[in-house]
Amino acid sequence: MNKTKRTEIFRRLRELNPAPTTELEYTTPFELLVAVVLSAQMTDTGVNKATRKLFPVANTPQAILDLGLDDLKKYLRTINFYNNKAENVIKLCRMLLDKHDGDVPQTRAELEALPGVGRKTANVILNTAFGEHTMAVDTHIFRVSNRTKIAPGKNPLEVEQKLLKFVPEEFQRDAHHWLILHGRYICKARKPECWHCPIADLCEYPFSKRPANPDPNCNP
Repeated sequence: MNKTKRTEIFRRLRELNPAPTTELEYTTPFELLVAVVLSAQMTDTGVNKATRKLFPVANTPQAILDLGLDDLKKYLRTINFYNNKAENVIKLCRMLLDKHDGDVPQTRAELEALPGVGRKTANVILNTAFGEHTMAVDTHIFRVSNRTKIAPGKNPLEVEQKLLKFVPEEFQRDAHHWLILHGRYICKARKPECWHCPIADLCEYPFSKRPANPDPNCNP
């Protein structure tokens, strides 16, 4: 994979989706932070179903603390591992109030110090809420980066570092959103839909592994 290919890949993805963003629903950095914490091992759709009920009732650190752990759990019952996640959200809210005046911090170190927040979550917040050029490498991005050879790596951190190195500057802010959506809807784990992939001719995934078009009458 060379610079010319990478540039054309992201040019095409941008042409199809000029303003990509997360599929999590939020209106403030705090809402986004809570949603991302809840999204571990959950679909965005599942998180949105819960937060659509929670956020109208409590969408600030103080409001969630006032709600209390037991009532918070009631809103999160459909979320995987909701007990642990609810406890982390409560702890997170306390720390935001105690150390950050209730605001979401804008540095990686401060974000990663929050309960339930790891590197990937911090990258999502830094990029989506604050516009920084970060790469939040989830399972979709890890798969797409390795399968296409855009940024192959043995672990998420290696893929993240290679993306930051190899993705042209003009695409870096939106790159991780394009890759997530591409992995979620086209470059799927078990059956990638290569027959209608907009970057199939640039991808370095071996043709021998690409599944056939299930509908021979359907043109790409």
